[in-house]
Amino acid sequence: MLNDEVKNNVQKRTFWESLIIKKFEAPVVIIFALLASLFLTFVIARGGYQTGIVIICGLIGLPVAYATVAYPKFGIITLIILSFFINYSSRFLPEPTPIGLLMDLWTYLLILGIFVKMKNDKQWGYFNNPITYFLLAWLGYNIFEIINPVSPTILEWIFTVRTVAFIMLMYFVFLYHIRTKEFIKLLIKIWLALDVVGAISGIQQEFFGLFPFERDWLYRFPERFKLLFIAGHLRKWSIFSDPVVFAYNMVAAALLCIALMFGPIKFTRKVTLGCLTALFLFAMLYTGTRASFIILPAGILMLFILKLNREIFIFSIISGLLLVVLIKVPTSNATLARFQSAFKPSKDASFEERAKNQEAIKPYILAHPIGGGLGSVGVWGQRFAPNSYLAKFPPDSGYVRVAVEMGWIGLLLYCIFNFVIMYKGIQYYYLISNPELKTYCLGMVLFIFAFDVGNYPQQALVQYPSNILFFLAMAILNITMRLDLAERKLKPNIKIS
Repeated sequence: MLNDEVKNNVQKRTFWESLIIKKFEAPVVIIFALLASLFLTFVIARGGYQTGIVIICGLIGLPVAYATVAYPKFGIITLIILSFFINYSSRFLPEPTPIGLLMDLWTYLLILGIFVKMKNDKQWGYFNNPITYFLLAWLGYNIFEIINPVSPTILEWIFTVRTVAFIMLMYFVFLYHIRTKEFIKLLIKIWLALDVVGAISGIQQEFFGLFPFERDWLYRFPERFKLLFIAGHLRKWSIFSDPVVFAYNMVAAALLCIALMFGPIKFTRKVTLGCLTALFLFAMLYTGTRASFIILPAGILMLFILKLNREIFIFSIISGLLLVVLIKVPTSNATLARFQSAFKPSKDASFEERAKNQEAIKPYILAHPIGGGLGSVGVWGQRFAPNSYLAKFPPDSGYVRVAVEMGWIGLLLYCIFNFVIMYKGIQYYYLISNPELKTYCLGMVLFIFAFDVGNYPQQALVQYPSNILFFLAMAILNITMRLDLAERKLKPNIKIS
């Protein structure tokens, strides 16, 4: 067997040497390369620089697309990186540029990669868990909405499900291809590194001003400036689509770091994670997103419940006292004043306005069990049915949007789905034996809980990278349990219940 492997390696090396070294020395190959370069130069000269950009994208894109399908780990890492920078890159481009199609393409390639991989590696057991079953039920209900008789046009459903359904399928991609602790650790490092870039970008916007292209994007539409400039202060958005996405990713990353700090790691790494937590929370303050200020204490409370010990108790007490001081201290600082207003909803005009909108839409929700149709609220509703009642309704809350578009039946199914995710995540946390895997599971539970809480005052899961990271966290819950069971099977003295 060993001799056969050595022989195959020698044959492969000989093949590549003959292809790359010897063949490219041949005069025919040199002539062909010269003629091809002259032809491309002629095409670009006739078609303009746009044609050159298309050709360059093709030359780069085709190998990258192949690598995404053939090497799914590369594809997953690239998808996560793209999800962070896809909105930032749109700042350089004209407003109607369909930049989101790049993310769609990447999801299609990763899904194709699963089918390619499964030709020789049919590991269907990876998908056998309750979270998968409820995700399929929720996905099926989204598809069922195509026959909603109240929906004004099918185009709303098509444009919404194009992103919603395929983003859900990323859960299966992550669940199938992530198979080691090392890869989980790598993904978390990349995840936190990207959040560091986001935090630095937000701090740059606050203390050093906007880049010219950021300023152009801000002033491109007067409505955008009015939305972001509140009480004499410009809300920062960093590399993300808006301040809400920026804030939620910062507080969720802070909770993830806090969870990792209580894992089996060296003291120096705990200090590093503590510094990152402070960085993320500091950057979050300048988003002006009050909902994110509530998520942090809620996440720490969940941590206190799940991992009650002396360290957590002391940490929670200190955090609680610091929070009380920040809420009660008199201040003239606009940022701190906005933070304090998050804990006084009765004095918040925007909170009262949302409450009125939700009260007004209740009769519609009760009268439409399956809602007004997927995509009937928001951008697609305003585009394809601008005169409809729902197109003019501001949902604000992610749960309210589900109730309006998919009815009280859809809201019930969605809440059950989220309950199952949290229930299984907490159950897995207590069942996992490996300390490292246990810590990763805890981090994902806190991350998912943060977005579940944040989805009430805002729409937390409709933008990149939040939606991608949410399904990644869901998958890691199952993966940590799967890896822990696999480890215990290798130890016959440990019984598996």
